[in-house]
Amino acid sequence: MRKTWFITGAGRGIGAHIAHAAIAAGDHVVAAGRSLAQLTSTFDGVDPAQLALVELDVAREAQAVAAVQAAVARFGRIDVLVNNAAYGLLGNFEELSPHDIEQQFSVNVYGVMHVLRAALPVLRGQRAGHVINISSIAGVTGFDGASVYCATKYAIEGLSASLALELDKFGIKVTSVEPGFFRTDFLDQSSVRYGAKVIDDYAAHGSVAHAYGAYHGKQLGDPARLAAAVVRIAAMAHPPKQFLAGSDALAMANTTIDARMGELAGMAELSRSTDHAA
Repeated sequence: MRKTWFITGAGRGIGAHIAHAAIAAGDHVVAAGRSLAQLTSTFDGVDPAQLALVELDVAREAQAVAAVQAAVARFGRIDVLVNNAAYGLLGNFEELSPHDIEQQFSVNVYGVMHVLRAALPVLRGQRAGHVINISSIAGVTGFDGASVYCATKYAIEGLSASLALELDKFGIKVTSVEPGFFRTDFLDQSSVRYGAKVIDDYAAHGSVAHAYGAYHGKQLGDPARLAAAVVRIAAMAHPPKQFLAGSDALAMANTTIDARMGELAGMAELSRSTDHAA
């Protein structure tokens, strides 16, 4: 059956690749992004019968409602909701301003919630659908110099895990996709943001911008292959609740989980000691 996809942040990067992969599979796509001009350029030449372009800044709740309404008016339903829109705020926590932190959560967390709040009544009414939240390996393990970005992705992990339980009774599936480092513009100066404040104690240990900038253009992940994997996951009768994308993400998650299990076992006696006495 031909699906209808609603994809945020579809103008470039992973979102654009997922949209093109869904179109290639014969599905309908509602591509949402902050710039209609960029969306028009990204999807130039695509059959207009398969595509709808909608302007959406996910940080603006009213725009999320309007975008979902436009999607339903055009194609009648939403089968796959991909919450992809996000950006990276990197830097040591003490060097990030409250405004920068609020903006990061406004897009990466509240933006996802705005779109969910607008779209879930549609999926619930259908008694079917699949929510795919693009998280990150940064929602599985911490990264030096990325505390706030990691905090937003850990929030998406908790949201996704709980939503999966809440929505299962309505036939709605939830998958959290956790990419490692992919060769997109995520680390490009046009996308990533760094804290403006410099604290000497941290600076003595190196620059966060230089550390992450060194990965740009050398990432292992292929976004086109990730997009193909997402299309496969959307076709599964029993999709995973979490999907690690990339060999680097798999290796980092295994290391983190093994360490956590070892610590858990080592503290088991102390953990049990906090129960009421028998």
